[in-house]
Amino acid sequence: MASLRPSAAQEMTAAPGAGLLGPAEIRALAAALGIRPTKRLGQNFVIDSNTVRRIVRIARIEPDDIVVEVGPGLGSLTLALLPEAARVIAVEIDGRLATALPATVADRLPACADRLQVVAADALTLEGLPGPAPTALVANLPYNVAVPVLLRMLDRFSSIQRGLVMVQSEVADRLTAAPGSKSYGIPSIKVRWYADIQRAGSVGRTVFWPAPHVDSALVILTRQLPPATSASRAQVFTLIDAAFAQRRKTLRAALAAWAGSSAAAERALRGVGIDPTARGESLSLAEFTRLAEHRPTHPVA
Repeated sequence: MASLRPSAAQEMTAAPGAGLLGPAEIRALAAALGIRPTKRLGQNFVIDSNTVRRIVRIARIEPDDIVVEVGPGLGSLTLALLPEAARVIAVEIDGRLATALPATVADRLPACADRLQVVAADALTLEGLPGPAPTALVANLPYNVAVPVLLRMLDRFSSIQRGLVMVQSEVADRLTAAPGSKSYGIPSIKVRWYADIQRAGSVGRTVFWPAPHVDSALVILTRQLPPATSASRAQVFTLIDAAFAQRRKTLRAALAAWAGSSAAAERALRGVGIDPTARGESLSLAEFTRLAEHRPTHPVA
């Protein structure tokens, strides 16, 4: 991938911080495009250049990285990523923003314009990306779809080895929660199938336009191998969903349909050393994986 490294001339022209967008530039761009941020698409544009610099620094982007960015919006984070990476693939659901982004980059950071590839698509239905496989994910994820987008990107693009995403603070709590904690649940477990995940700092509301009604946080991901198991990912995830479908119930009751009956669920749980009176939020991914391997062979439909 050495051929994708920026040239010395490009590196000199694309100095850190070059061409970044501030509050006035963001509002002017939006006005010129007739863009009004919509809650439906989770559009809260970053207007603080220090925040995007911080995101790129924590993400530890390397010169050979192929970065996929979901929801680039008006280009705040994109402009900070381009000087650091070999290529940025920006996935944008809003057609107007997808069309405008290359022109913004060409105007504000012309030395890096050829490193940008814009894909006008919904990340939730994305099947592939053009060019070399992405190695990193860096994104300001819309609050309303952050978890499904993150899980899909990690599942569809196994080449992604690390990532840093900005999400609602409550979502960050759920993603990074440990078994037994109040925030632990389906997102906490499923994301660990793909990656180790840690909280990497908080982000205030004032760095966005419009300012959201919640705080945000950064979470950093490092790809890891899934658990060694004879059960498939789909089987493990089906079990996790079943365990949390009725969160207040014991696993014996919650997994009755999955196992075929409450009695069968209890036998399966005891067979792998799990207390049938426990609840889903007490189990680790390893325990769910082990239990998925011991599903009764004739469950009731």
